[in-house]
Amino acid sequence: MKIDSHQHFWQYNPSDYEWMSEAHNIIRRDFLHEDLSPLLDAGGIDGTIAVQARQMLAETDFLLGLSAQNPRIMGVIGWIPLCDANVEDHLAHYALQNKIVGFRHVLHDEADDNFMLRKNFNEGINALSRYNLCYDVLIFEKHLPQTIQFVDQHPGLKMIVDHIAKPRIREGDFDHEWEKNIRQLAERSHVCCKLSGMVTEVRDGKWDAALLKPYFDVVLEAFGPDRLMFGSDWPVCLLQSEYHQWLDTVNYFIGKLSESEKSAIMGGNAGRIYLKQ
Repeated sequence: MKIDSHQHFWQYNPSDYEWMSEAHNIIRRDFLHEDLSPLLDAGGIDGTIAVQARQMLAETDFLLGLSAQNPRIMGVIGWIPLCDANVEDHLAHYALQNKIVGFRHVLHDEADDNFMLRKNFNEGINALSRYNLCYDVLIFEKHLPQTIQFVDQHPGLKMIVDHIAKPRIREGDFDHEWEKNIRQLAERSHVCCKLSGMVTEVRDGKWDAALLKPYFDVVLEAFGPDRLMFGSDWPVCLLQSEYHQWLDTVNYFIGKLSESEKSAIMGGNAGRIYLKQ
């Protein structure tokens, strides 16, 4: 089974999606399952994990509603107020929903770079670990040192780093600080990594497989094929790449791996890590 481990849906309005600036004009419109389904068909993708794009409980309910209508949405990464004293009530409610597989907070947009180390946030993460759910870690490369401290506080919780931690990808200027820290993070066996979001971190506008492959090579060596998973980051990827372009690029990156390793990255790991058995 092939699974896209990271994609989004939204019905656009400017108040809920304040993070979209004029630079995001091509994605400032509705993106729903009828837009994604033909792309999945063309790419031979069986299903997806839908990931939150708004920090509100209504987002979690919205994605669950879509997943109830579309069996190809195999799981939902929602949002709950992890810093809230009543977080356990939210978890008890959503844990009853079969499609909920985990939660995410947009850490890289917090003004406090150490937000993930706050006591109340970590109390919420501790509550999450009691429900056999996952946590998606959304950060920039500058947050990797704090992330290492953060994940070490929760060794029993499955954590997935989105977008290979968003390195600063520039032509001819490899991000060695990112490499050092992502390798250290990968030493934690409960942490996995998504092959997603790389194209939108290209800072000078153009990308090709040759530019991105050194970053892929690092995470492949660091995490191994059993802790990497393909994700499109659709429709955000459209800022730099069509769906099929990114899918083709990942298939090129993994082309020399064994068939079992390819299968793991392209869906097996997402199924094992996210989906309730």
